[in-house]
Order: sequence, then C-alpha cells, then structure tokens
Amino acid sequence: MNWQAMVLSLKLAVCVAGILLAAGMPIAYWVTFSRWRWKFLVEAIVALPLVLPPTVLGYYVLVGLGPRSFPGKVWQSWFGHTLPFTFGGLLFASVLYSLPFAVQPFSASFETVDRRLIEASWTLGASRFATFFRVILPLSAAGAVTGAALSFAHTIGEFGVVLMVGGNIPGVTRTVSIDIYDQVQAANYDVANRTALVLLLFSFLVLAAIYGTNRRALSIWRRP
Repeated sequence: MNWQAMVLSLKLAVCVAGILLAAGMPIAYWVTFSRWRWKFLVEAIVALPLVLPPTVLGYYVLVGLGPRSFPGKVWQSWFGHTLPFTFGGLLFASVLYSLPFAVQPFSASFETVDRRLIEASWTLGASRFATFFRVILPLSAAGAVTGAALSFAHTIGEFGVVLMVGGNIPGVTRTVSIDIYDQVQAANYDVANRTALVLLLFSFLVLAAIYGTNRRALSIWRRP
C-alpha cells in the first residue's frame, strides 16, 4: 500500500472538513433563515457539484485558476507559481466539490431547531451571533458532525476533480484514489485490492459513526 498517498489523502480530507466546517456554517445559516425570494439560486449553486460530472467541475477550476485567468495571474505574481497541480489548488477544488456535502446537512439540522427557542433568545437580549452558538448550534450538533464527516469521507474518495486539478504528482497531489487507478493500470491488482478494501472499510466506519451519532442524539432529544 502507498502510505504516502494515504497520508496525503488524510491531510487533504482533514483540511477540507475543517474549512467547510468554518465556511459552510455561515452559508447554511443564511440559506436556512434568509427570506430573500431568490435564495433558491444560491441553493442551486451550492448543490451544483452533486449533479456536475467531476471532470467538468475540475476543468473549470483548472481554467479559472490557470495562468491566463485573472485569479491565476494574481496568484502567480504573489507566490511565483500557479495553483493547478499543487496541494493548494487541490484543496481549493476539493472544497468546492465537497461543499454541498457539508452545507446541506448543516442546513437540514438548522431547520429542525424550534423557532420559538430562537425568538426567546432574541427576546432575552441575545444577539444573533450569541443565539447561534448558545441555542442553534448545540441543538443541531448531529448535523454539524454529519456534514463534517461526509465532507471528510467524500474527499478521501475523490478522483475526477483531483486528477483534473492536481494531476498525479507523487507526494504532492497523488491521492489514494489515484494510486488505486495507477495500480490497476499497472496490473497490480493485489495492491489495488488491499487499498480498495481499506477505503471500503473506512467508508463503512464513517457512515456507521454518522448514523450512530444521529440516532443517539435523536434519542437524547426525545428523552423526557
């Protein structure tokens, strides 16, 4: 098994889950509580990676971050290199690709919070910021865990976006999914099988943890 690729995938997944936990919460809060009549357009943009082929998303990220684009030129002038085929570019693309896997569970959990509790917090003088951390977030902790875990697990199994934006550079952008593809191409089926089994077991454990956490949180909430 290629442990270098495994470590790189775990590093990427942890970074993506952390970024989406911080950036996805405000987006999900706005989507849930906003009364803007056109907010469905924002929801459609957030959910777009669910229906777009990964290669299409990867292509536009590659073009958008390339040396001919304005963001690419600015990045190259600041850091001396472009983002594609680097870990930073891979991270940016992975955050976009896993965005709906974090925002949608966050938003769904926010919707389950009793609005009367939120309004009571405002009546007692708490700000929206304080209400979020003292009322909304504690009551939707299961959704936060689900969103972070799904974005983490989804990043581990990425292939199309990773290959388009990051390429296949050992130690830099070669993730475990690309390593499996390389092993199959080289007819190293035993190695590919062992790595695939590890990913299969890992995915099962993540899903089991998510469902177990949600069931436990639901039972505590319903307990008299």
